[in-house]
Amino acid sequence: MKIHFEIVKPDEASSMRFLYQNQPIHEFVWEYHYHPEYELVCVIAGGGTRHVGSHISMYEDGDLVFIGSNVPHSGFGLNARDPHEEIVVQIKPEVMQQWVSDFPEMQTIAALVERSKHGIKFNGAIKEEVKEILVKMKDMSPFEKKMSFLRVLHLLGGSQDYHILNEKAIIADLVSKHRSRLQKIFTYVEHYYHEEIDIETVAGLVNISVPSFCNYFKKTTHITFTEFVNRYRIQKACLFLQQDKTIAQVCFECGFNNVTYFNKIFKKIINKTPSDFRRGK
Repeated sequence: MKIHFEIVKPDEASSMRFLYQNQPIHEFVWEYHYHPEYELVCVIAGGGTRHVGSHISMYEDGDLVFIGSNVPHSGFGLNARDPHEEIVVQIKPEVMQQWVSDFPEMQTIAALVERSKHGIKFNGAIKEEVKEILVKMKDMSPFEKKMSFLRVLHLLGGSQDYHILNEKAIIADLVSKHRSRLQKIFTYVEHYYHEEIDIETVAGLVNISVPSFCNYFKKTTHITFTEFVNRYRIQKACLFLQQDKTIAQVCFECGFNNVTYFNKIFKKIINKTPSDFRRGK
């Protein structure tokens, strides 16, 4: 599982990129990636998995998430159901920084930018209000889009109806500095998640002792290595549960050796049991 660096090209005659996508989920690429641009993701309806920083959880009735500069994340169509409809707005960091540093009227946006290092999920009425604005932006000129997006940022900055996704801020410099080492670790888990993972082997991949590895991983990702492995396995379990497999089969194919423990970890991460997830409850 590599951390891909994505090059974002703004729309013509614009400082931001506006994407409206409504297509089958198999046409999307859901790789774990990062980019300097700030990103607002609005899933119009339906459910799937959000993976922002170290946080993995499910959404059901659409989603609205603001992601800070260089915070790694996956596409929100992961585990989604067809049709998947979303709007994504990406804006250059220098534009955001100029707005918040040069104009005192932007203080609410400045606070939003600071919180975005954690990844922010918005709920309730603010989610619906912003969704309506974003849908209207599809047919606007670049200037109108920019003015409307400023309003969106102002609304989000002033809202209290939000949830921080990562308890600790994702430090962009850490992600960039340790990308090569993290990719070795992530790729190993991707290849061997279905087996028992020996932490000594993983520590050996990056040439450090087990205690140093545990400290390094927690400092860099803000979660323990065991938590990361469990989250990755549960993410795979969500995919397998949509296939014709029993819960016990999914449990063992994802590297768990105890169904009771699998059910416990699944509910802790997804907030529902495997059975309820499969039934779409």
